[in-house]
Amino acid sequence: MNEPHSPDHLSASVLSRRAAIVRGATAAAGAVLGLEGFAASGKRTVVVWSERTAPKDVYPDDINGAIAEGLVRLRGWEVLTANIDEPDQGLRPELLNRTSVLIWWGHKRHGEVKDELVDRIVQRVKGEGMGFIGVHSCHFAKPFKRLMGTECSWRWYVADGSSLTVVVRAPDHPIAHGIKDFDLPKTERYGEPFKVPQPETVVFDGIYHRPDGTLESSRQGMTWTVEKGRVFYFQPGHETYPHMYNESVRHIMRNATRWAAAR
Repeated sequence: MNEPHSPDHLSASVLSRRAAIVRGATAAAGAVLGLEGFAASGKRTVVVWSERTAPKDVYPDDINGAIAEGLVRLRGWEVLTANIDEPDQGLRPELLNRTSVLIWWGHKRHGEVKDELVDRIVQRVKGEGMGFIGVHSCHFAKPFKRLMGTECSWRWYVADGSSLTVVVRAPDHPIAHGIKDFDLPKTERYGEPFKVPQPETVVFDGIYHRPDGTLESSRQGMTWTVEKGRVFYFQPGHETYPHMYNESVRHIMRNATRWAAAR
């Protein structure tokens, strides 16, 4: 069941605290402990990035704000948000260098992401072990495509009001810990094949319940190891549906963050 939300879902005090943390990130860089992804406080850092194109009536503080809100229960973690309209497109070198896990949501502005930023992200993952989590339309994001090395396209994308049952396929995987099969009342339907390398693990499958009564299956959560880094892709997250307020989805994001940064 989705959690209630409104334009006041994130309080002004929470937003101001987050803004202050982000503004202070560069000031803290001198105290960063190397490139290990730890803040000066000793906490690991997860940065949730978006392009700020989600509708305000669904995500008042954009999708990255909703994801970040679900991550605040992580112990020992500093949770930050960033977006494409900030300086350095939200990922200053000193911030990216101390990021343990980068969560990325994009949809319409993939082409605006600068190649030099993509180069730095890929180096952090491949060469230095930063975790990368891609959500929904991130399959066409430049960093994800570079990490996969393939087209990363789906057969089709249909917003027809289909509902989705997310099925736990690998219950022993850390990302599935504490998760049981759950339903999302509406979603955008993505059709196989998904043109990515063979995943190490398909953690979640999905069954779409189409309006005409037919069923369609599709992988929903997949993992890869890309040189030194871990990558997780999670298909739900269309901007017109409040998936990121769903507690099962939030639990998955917390599990995935821990897993991606395990090294």
